Amino acid sequence: MTLIIAALAIWLGGWWLNARLARGRGRAVALAAPLLFGATLLLIWELLVRGLGVPGAILPPPSAIGVAFSQNIPTLWDDFVQTFVKGALSGYAFGCGAAFVTAILVDRSDFLKRGVMPVGSFVAALPIIGMAPIFVMWFGFGWQSKAAVVATMCFFPMLVNTVAGLAAADRMQSDLMRTYAASPWQTLTKLKLPAASPFIFNGLKICTTLALIGAIVAEFFGSPTLGMGFRISTQVGRLALDVVWAVILVAAIAGSTFYGVVTLLERAATFWHPSQRGR
Repeated sequence: MTLIIAALAIWLGGWWLNARLARGRGRAVALAAPLLFGATLLLIWELLVRGLGVPGAILPPPSAIGVAFSQNIPTLWDDFVQTFVKGALSGYAFGCGAAFVTAILVDRSDFLKRGVMPVGSFVAALPIIGMAPIFVMWFGFGWQSKAAVVATMCFFPMLVNTVAGLAAADRMQSDLMRTYAASPWQTLTKLKLPAASPFIFNGLKICTTLALIGAIVAEFFGSPTLGMGFRISTQVGRLALDVVWAVILVAAIAGSTFYGVVTLLERAATFWHPSQRGR
């Protein structure tokens, strides 16, 4: 009972302190508020699990997850390399790159625009649970099948965003480029790609989350003895929920870092765009 009261007191204190921080301004406040909120949630989680006597096989406390993380760092690193570096990153690069090239071709052809986009919408709606076993049968149990799933998941969101961005160039500016006798390549590089850059980076950011999700889920349907999805499925069967949460922690850190890197690249590349002002 004492731990439950302590959890309630921490929640009220954290709420009060976060409310005061939210009124402030500056980079330090912007960093302190989410850190304090996250620390408050972890403390409440720890106290409630221990105070209510929740079994570790149902929900382990954060301290147990931290111990499992520290004891399995070599295994977690191998899983990270297998799933994120080999599966997610390679599929992300191939899928987004192929979508970018296809979008340029679609922008130049009304036939492709009318033919590819509806098909793309149909394929994008296919469930990953149905696609993953097929790709495992086609490409084997290695990271290649996971990369194929990721590339498929990333291709169409990236394609749709890039095509929309290329079409967003102002018509008057396009007419001006034709007046200056600009070549299609000059129009693309000087007008359309700069106008499309916020859309392109939006697609890249969407695909950062899809890539990791696709790689992990694909490993549930066939994998060597490595990978985050493999580790989650095997440790759940052993009721080692602390290890499962440690894998989830690695995935969360990797996904957040990946998204953050793409966001920083966006700010550096599109600093001139109104959407980046004031950040």
